[in-house]
Amino acid sequence: MKQFFLTLAGVFAGLLLFFVGVPIVLIASLVSSAKPAPAPANTVLSLDLRQPLSDQESGNPFAVFSAKPLSVMSVVQTLRRAKHDDHVKGLLIRLPEGGVAPAAADEIRIAIRDFRTSGKPVIAHSQGIYPSGASAAAYMLGAASGAFWMQPGASLQAPGYAREEMFFKRAFDKYGVTADYQQRYQYKNAVNPYLYDDYTPAHREAELGWMTSVYEVELISAAYDRKADPASLKTALEGGPFIAEDALAKHLIDKVGQVEEAVASLKTAAGEGAVLTDFGKYRASNGGTARSTGSGPTVAVISAEGEIETGTSGSEGFGSSTKIYSDDLAKAFYDAARDDDVKAIVFRVSSPGGSDTASEQILAGVRAAKAAGKPVVVSMGTYAASGGYWISSEASEIVAEPTTLTGSIGVFGGKFVLGPALARFGIDTRGLSIGGPYAAAFNSAQPFTAQQRGAFAAWMDRIYENFVARVASGRHLSPDRVREIAKGRVWTGIQARQLGLVDKVGGFYDAVGEARSLAKIKADTSITLRAYPGHKSAFETLTKAFGASEASIRAVAGLGVLLGDPRSRELINALLHVRAGVQDSTVLSPTSVQ
Repeated sequence: MKQFFLTLAGVFAGLLLFFVGVPIVLIASLVSSAKPAPAPANTVLSLDLRQPLSDQESGNPFAVFSAKPLSVMSVVQTLRRAKHDDHVKGLLIRLPEGGVAPAAADEIRIAIRDFRTSGKPVIAHSQGIYPSGASAAAYMLGAASGAFWMQPGASLQAPGYAREEMFFKRAFDKYGVTADYQQRYQYKNAVNPYLYDDYTPAHREAELGWMTSVYEVELISAAYDRKADPASLKTALEGGPFIAEDALAKHLIDKVGQVEEAVASLKTAAGEGAVLTDFGKYRASNGGTARSTGSGPTVAVISAEGEIETGTSGSEGFGSSTKIYSDDLAKAFYDAARDDDVKAIVFRVSSPGGSDTASEQILAGVRAAKAAGKPVVVSMGTYAASGGYWISSEASEIVAEPTTLTGSIGVFGGKFVLGPALARFGIDTRGLSIGGPYAAAFNSAQPFTAQQRGAFAAWMDRIYENFVARVASGRHLSPDRVREIAKGRVWTGIQARQLGLVDKVGGFYDAVGEARSLAKIKADTSITLRAYPGHKSAFETLTKAFGASEASIRAVAGLGVLLGDPRSRELINALLHVRAGVQDSTVLSPTSVQ
């Protein structure tokens, strides 16, 4: 009887997969396989940076059905394609009011400047820039355009760089909560708000250090693009806030006008019949994210964004993954290492860190690729800190944005002790344990005992020394030198270059150039950029999402035969091929964009 119900449940799961999932798959396949339509003869692209901005695009095949953020990499790759597209005659950039992550702005600035070398006009239009931690980055992007417009009466407020931190120590003391944490070392400040009621000297030094570096980079870049003196530009911006008309008088912008006027100006320059085309639609009409671009020797591109965890992504449903899973990423390196077509690897990293064991698994994949004769060049995005630096540390070369936040070579860990706080409300926490004294170390009722704290400290020390060893080996530095510049401190890309933690300051295509050079591919030879791992097909995602077993799929196949539908057999066979790991090129062919 039990087996009957299990089989029945499987059949229902299969039916759901067949009658709900398959239509979705077919629609997704039609959307993704549609032949790219050329842009109108005179196209002006509209790039709206006011929307959320991730570093990389989701690999989810169902992302077409859900809103997804614009990505830095899609902007960079699409602008490079548009630069060479004779149908594209100009570019309108809508600047955000609250700013852009500094390293993201660095990468997009490089892409804008590269696009401008085509001679096509670019206008950046702002409806206001307001104080935030990244307002100077937004101003820098406006400066990079060559024609910086603002709406009449709009505010320009980019007077500096500011951050604010909440400290909970006094509240914890009041309510009987203890943050029982350890750090390696004084600059590993993630848990400082729980331990103190103000910045420690080291915390203040580290924060002001990278903030100053970011601010200086943005000012120097903006001054360079506007052909202005950096000191004079700094004085002018810090004298704000301004309305648009005052900013124009101080030569901080180029024109005051509505966005409709900016569009009209670009259309006039583009020629008769010019149309304004949304950046995302243009990208989609050209096939979306390229799985493979170019021709010639292959350079694999392996992308990693988010926190680092062990395991696999499993089912992402219909959303997108914002984590790095060590099994998936390590496999991408091993696959690329075994691929005879791959001559080098560019590893795009944007991560604030995560699990040390997951990081080590990924780093082992990097080592395997290098051992196979495939140089690995890291391209750092917004962050490549802590675990993000761990997975980068032994690359053949590291390229960082000027304002990438990297380093943070350190570790922290501990627990919150909630027992006394809960007792005030009549909630008594009691624990039981068997085995050694460390078994109950992470119970929340009481702090670590002296023995538990000592054992935990020894474990932390070991992880820290492992991190130091990886950096020393990868960067060809002595362990003592690494300890001197580590201690958990965050550095910008510019600072990290001076310390020897990165090799070069630049963007993604600079990393591609380094990979080409290390692989000894001649400068005049075209190369293919190929994404690793390939995105999961819609069939793969569905079978994982619904958890349908092979028996269930076969049951539906039998039902399809009974209903006299021959198409069901083909579709079910395709699903079975996926579960068996067979890549049927007629069903699972990737979308390719040139």
